[in-house]
Amino acid sequence: NQPLLIATATVTNTGSRKGTEIVELYVHEKLASVSRPIKELKGFARATLNPGETKTVTIPLTADQLAIWNRTMHRVVEPGVYQIMVGPASNQLQTVLLDILQ
Repeated sequence: NQPLLIATATVTNTGSRKGTEIVELYVHEKLASVSRPIKELKGFARATLNPGETKTVTIPLTADQLAIWNRTMHRVVEPGVYQIMVGPASNQLQTVLLDILQ
């Protein structure tokens, strides 16, 4: 399944010890035909960094990950605006919008 998009995030270890950061990717469809959670975890990436080190992590997002069971019980990716949220925790996210056309 080919990625629909690939989210990237740059992570820097600002501490004095080696550490690991988990970058999480959440999705929310702004106006869905059926109820959906406000934030659905769709992927994550782990980065282990030495002190002062910076890495870029990537998280692919496929159409299948955006698909839902609609009211007629068909699995579809609905056209509309999706919030793509990336960050170290569900309350520390940066958001971009993805507009999926018919």
